[in-house]
Order: sequence, then structure tokens, then C-alpha cells
Amino acid sequence: KMITHLIFVGLLSLLSSSLCQACNPNILLNMDFPGNDITFLYSPDVNHCQLLCTQHPSCLFFSFIRADWTHDDRHFYCYLKSTPSGEPSAQTPVQGVTSGFSLKSCSPGPQPCLSELYQNMDFIGGDYRSLFTGDHKECQRVCTQDPACQFFTFVKQNFSNSKVRYKCYLKFSWTVPRTPVIERKAGVTSGFSQKTNQTQHFDKVCQRKLFPNTDIPGSDIESLPAASPEHCQTLCSTHPRCTYFTYNRNTFVCYLKENTHEIVTRADTGTSRLPHRSCQLDDNWARVAYEGVDFSGSDIRYELMDDADTCQKTCTEDPHCQFYTYVDETFFDRSYRRRCYLKCVITIPAPPKVIKVTNVVSGFSLKNCP
Repeated sequence: KMITHLIFVGLLSLLSSSLCQACNPNILLNMDFPGNDITFLYSPDVNHCQLLCTQHPSCLFFSFIRADWTHDDRHFYCYLKSTPSGEPSAQTPVQGVTSGFSLKSCSPGPQPCLSELYQNMDFIGGDYRSLFTGDHKECQRVCTQDPACQFFTFVKQNFSNSKVRYKCYLKFSWTVPRTPVIERKAGVTSGFSQKTNQTQHFDKVCQRKLFPNTDIPGSDIESLPAASPEHCQTLCSTHPRCTYFTYNRNTFVCYLKENTHEIVTRADTGTSRLPHRSCQLDDNWARVAYEGVDFSGSDIRYELMDDADTCQKTCTEDPHCQFYTYVDETFFDRSYRRRCYLKCVITIPAPPKVIKVTNVVSGFSLKNCP
């Protein structure tokens, strides 16, 4: 009983920093939380920055550098921060900075509506298609109706370069969870939350297009970890520029490729496939428990439990958890045994970069808006 009590007390103290914090939605204007940085990301405003902090596995508070910041050329920087206590080490009044706290304890919805429009702000990067539209409202409608579009930038009629006036740039960012690191490790089992990852639903089930023991060399646009060929196929099907992929089972690397002109294959140990469009993807890859595989990093927290099945169920029931790793009784280091690590990554639309540009308008898809 004493051992059970100690485990329970330990869990309470572990959870206190992330889960047991009181909900604090307050925004502090012209206030900086100096230090304690985890990372920084670009963000168009403080509300979006707060959502980034909320979805980041370990962010507890943040500071956002606004457009009116004058100390240097940094603008739209969203600094994600954390401390063991869950509170900022210091609070310093600074003009041009707004700070606040994660909304993890406020039980936010996983897919927020991002309806704000940003004048004279360019969302740099993520482009996959451009067209001409009459105004920014039509550009936003096109983005909302396109399954791949997450945000856009529209060039207004009085832009300095007349050749690109009225141009609407559709842009992509990942909204499906991506495991940052996948590696072989004895004594662990990893897998995904059973909450559906499907963003679209079609009546027709996708037919497999598989080329085993085949590589399609070159034309790479991105490489990222994937747990299986089916997981890699889902990533390729989600990316609007991916025309096919090659998956390496030995390294768990998924190579997304873009070539609309030809497919040139060669014999290899890899698996290559085509993406699926306009059909219902098979999500069985997300239901598999991958034994001897570690999804390293991105930890929200860990809990002690008896088996990987319970770990998967705990991840599925947690609104923040997207994937997990469970350490079993055979793991070489006894101090880690029976730990269930719950994990997540940011999936809200996030521009790679945000800068000031006169006579452009940027914004997000309204797919998640009522």
C-alpha cells in the first residue's frame, strides 16, 4: 500500500505542472516573460500564438513580439516557454510585446476557427497553387473549399508590382500529427490515438497502389518519419504537391516526391506507392501497435500503467494526445518501466514565416468555422 501511495503522490506532482494548472486565458499587453524559451515560431497575432502554445506538448506560457516592436527587426515572433513551476520566472514591462498562458487547462477544441484577416501581412512559404481572384474574400473562399489549403495571401489591386495584382496564393501546412522521431528500441511499443485522423469522408474506399521492393529515385520535396508504408501514404495523400512516395522500412523515412511528368522506378528494398485522392483512406496503420519502435520526444507527460493496450486507451481518451510510447517490463533501465508517454505536436495551420508587406492581405481557411 505504501508503494501504491508513493506512485500516486508522484503522479500528482508530475501532472500538476501541465494538467492541474488553473485555466488562465488572460493576455498581458506590453508585458514580456523573459527567458525559459523552448522554441520560437512565426505567428500573425497573439491569439494564434496562444493556440500554438496550447498545442505544443510542453509550452505553458509565451511572449509574442507584435508589429509595433521597435527594438530590432523581429516581428511576429511567438516564443514558447516553460518552467517546472508552470509560472514565468519574471515579468517585465516592454512595449511591443504581449504575453499569456497556454489554454491546455481550459479544454480548448482541437480545431479552432481562425477567421481573422491580416492587412499588410504576408504569410511566406507553403505555396502549392496560385490563381487570380477578384478580391481577398474570393481568395479565402477558394482556400476554404480546397481540402489542402490552410492559409492564403492575396495581392491587392494597388500592389507595387502590377504583374501579380489580384493574385491569390494558396498555402499548405500539416494538420495531421507527424511523429518527429521514429527509431527501433527494444522493450517499447508505440502507436496512435484512436480518435479519427480523417479530415474528409468519401463513400469510395481507396484501392491500394503498391510497388514493393521498388524505389522511385529523386524528385524529393520533403522527407519525414513514418511508422509504415500506409502511414507514409497518408502523409503523401495529405500533401497537395506529393505525386508519389518511397518508404524505407529500415530507417522509417517517408520520401514525398513531386514529378507530374513521369515515374521512373528501380529495384530496391523500399516500398513505393501513389497517393490517394477523392477516396476514403485506410486508417488501419493508426490502429496498429508498433512493437520495438520508439516515437521519441513530443511528450506531454507520462503515467504508470501495466500494458501497452491501456496506454493506447489512455492516449485516445486524452483530448491532447495524438500518439504514445509505452515502456514494458523488459526495458533495460528499470526506472523507465511501465511508463506510458502521451505525446502531441502542433496541428493548427501555421505559416512558416510572417512579414510586413504593403497592400497584401493574408488569412486562414474557414473550414473549421461554423
